[in-house]
Amino acid sequence: QVQLVESGGGLVQAGGSLRLSCAASGVTFNSYAMGWLRQAPGNEREFVAVISWSGGITYYAVSVKGRFTISRDNGKNTVYLQMNNLKPEDTAVYYCAADDRIQTVVAGTGLSYWGQGTQVTVSS
Repeated sequence: QVQLVESGGGLVQAGGSLRLSCAASGVTFNSYAMGWLRQAPGNEREFVAVISWSGGITYYAVSVKGRFTISRDNGKNTVYLQMNNLKPEDTAVYYCAADDRIQTVVAGTGLSYWGQGTQVTVSS
């Protein structure tokens, strides 16, 4: 059974930082591109960041580029999202996702696997 379990969300003031983690089990982790998507109340789910299976390729949404960093540890079956200089508009539920194609993670539909999400709230 495949599981993606997110952690690290919480409440932070604008300008602060959080690091999200996503632990994967039941899947050959280093065969998958891993990514993060988010969904704010009333909004559609949107792409945040993706990293290739090797970690050599990363892409970011324009809104987070320069502030967020995605990384992975294949030995620990874990992907991370370091979020710095957080803004109130970053408030959302953040979801971890896995697929064998980077393009599918960026599109956010047809994903092979995704987690239950972790809430991030940024106060002004």
